[in-house]
Amino acid sequence: MAIPLFGWLRTAPPAARRSLFAAAFGWMLDSFDVMLYAMVLAYLMKDLGMTKATAGLLGSVTLIASAAGGIIFGVVADKLGRTWALRASILIYSIFTAACGLSQTVPMLAVFRVFLGLGMGGEWASGAALVSETWPAEHRGKAFGFVQSFWAVGYAAAALVTAVVYPWLGWRAVFFIGVAPALLVFWIQARVEEPELWKKQKQAAPAEKPSIRSTIRGRLLGITAAVTVMNAFTLFAWWGFNLWIPGYLSLAVDKGGIGLSPRDMSALVIFMQFGMWLGYLTFGYISDGLGRKRTYVAFLSLAALFIFFYARIRSPWLLFFLGPFAAFFGTGYFSGFGALTAELYPTSIRATLQGFTYNIGRVVSAVAPLIIGSLAQNKGFGTAFLLASVAFIAAALMWLWIPETKGRALS
Repeated sequence: MAIPLFGWLRTAPPAARRSLFAAAFGWMLDSFDVMLYAMVLAYLMKDLGMTKATAGLLGSVTLIASAAGGIIFGVVADKLGRTWALRASILIYSIFTAACGLSQTVPMLAVFRVFLGLGMGGEWASGAALVSETWPAEHRGKAFGFVQSFWAVGYAAAALVTAVVYPWLGWRAVFFIGVAPALLVFWIQARVEEPELWKKQKQAAPAEKPSIRSTIRGRLLGITAAVTVMNAFTLFAWWGFNLWIPGYLSLAVDKGGIGLSPRDMSALVIFMQFGMWLGYLTFGYISDGLGRKRTYVAFLSLAALFIFFYARIRSPWLLFFLGPFAAFFGTGYFSGFGALTAELYPTSIRATLQGFTYNIGRVVSAVAPLIIGSLAQNKGFGTAFLLASVAFIAAALMWLWIPETKGRALS
């Protein structure tokens, strides 16, 4: 008898399923709140008098803050618990997304984006540790693929809300809706438990717990550096491309854009999310079967190829059909990062090092919105998006130094 596509999820213990859905919905709402900025970017630029470079700089500020949030909440998750850190991060990004709707000046908006970024980064670090410690090795890739796929759902929801709310109430109301994710905090507090693996290491004697210094040395030091640099290149490419896609599609033709209406732009972005969602899920299944390394290299190489073509097409219809392929390969690989880092590091410092490797990459990638925006201003979007394609190739090359971790049991 064939095993159902989601048979691994149906047969899992209730506690594992609740942890998975807590992380997935937290990630979905993280995406929803963060991408609202990208969806209304063209209208913000007009109302607040921002240039492309300034708009990109605000995106960079948010990413730098998210890197700090990921590192801070990674430590918090190791010390106080995965669910505690998850609840706090969701509450922070929800409140400050709504606050963005109150912005009267660019500096005021920048302050709100900084605090939003802190919560955004914290959600991934705490959620990744929660999932990795409640799912076995044979299903870990699929579990992370399931969680990551909800980013596409949140991105699509942001596009849908913008299409419905912006023409009626304007961009401020779009941001106000971003407070809704705060309601998820109450469900997590009532229903989601800390992983048994984390509870056991908290009860262990201090001498039995490995330190970061004792763990990250020798060959693992080089591997950690390669993982961090690889993630920096992928994040640079993703944010440089995705933060500017709605603006690229919305800006007038004489300003280098495609000139679509808000609803047409939202339709193209929503359709791209189908490819993104499938990419996340597919990566998890493939990496559990073929391994992390081969799957990662294939996705990154094809992402570079599809974005190369996307950067040279001006026809809305061709972009409509090519977009899901660019999103499929240009995003799906993120499903592998949580599993890879979980399989490299022990429980007592796992969230800290997952937050470190992911968010140091975010610090580097924070220049992406600014660089892409500046290049688009001076050279056009075709040249700007080409840089994202090159970053994907550089990320794939980092796997020359990263080992295969598929099937490793967590310690």
